[in-house]
Amino acid sequence: MTETTRRDLLKGAAGAVVLAPGLTLIAAEAQARAPGSAASAANRFGMLIDTRKCDAGCTACVDACKTEMGLAGHDRPATDAQYIRKVNVKDPTSGAAHSVPVMCQHCAKPPCVDVCPTGASMKRADGVVLVDRHICIGCRYCMMACPYKARSFAHEDQTNQREANPRGKGCVEACTLCAHRIDAGGQPACVEACAATGKAAMLFGDLADPNSELSRRVAAEASTRIRADLGTGPAVRYQGI
Repeated sequence: MTETTRRDLLKGAAGAVVLAPGLTLIAAEAQARAPGSAASAANRFGMLIDTRKCDAGCTACVDACKTEMGLAGHDRPATDAQYIRKVNVKDPTSGAAHSVPVMCQHCAKPPCVDVCPTGASMKRADGVVLVDRHICIGCRYCMMACPYKARSFAHEDQTNQREANPRGKGCVEACTLCAHRIDAGGQPACVEACAATGKAAMLFGDLADPNSELSRRVAAEASTRIRADLGTGPAVRYQGI
């Protein structure tokens, strides 16, 4: 299903399409707005991560994500579901090292959506990329297409699930930018957890709003996007790398 068709669906369904209990295709601005308002192309939610403030030993964002989304580990780091991970990078020339939080980049042109044969991988009007577990067949084409290795596969039966993040065995999953939180006018769990440590290395906001702190920072300070050369248009920007 094309992105345009999905947008039309949103308009024709009173502004909300239910994916599963507790997860609907609605959106909000960085500030709360009327419940039930449909995702709008007037918004472009994204993030700025300052790696200079991120400690390699800190896992606050990762831990908060696991708790918020109900991700239980099985002592298999290579295959356990993770929506955000810490990647340690080092410049071989200068020796400069950074700890980089990496999650779904919520691309403007997401490769995962292009290759999905069922339309399970989708992009909301506000740029948030999601997976509809009801129609995901577990082919994992999206996992192969993602240049950021941001998607996971649910290998096990799922128990003790969070209402806002229904999961299913045999489905692909990834960071939702905590859509359920931003739809209510809140912040992603990882951003709140990072702020609670005092580091405040992660800034969430609306890139389409020139008056948002995120837009002002991006306009005034140097930042980069991972593999910007691919032309995917990530909504997550980084400083310090």
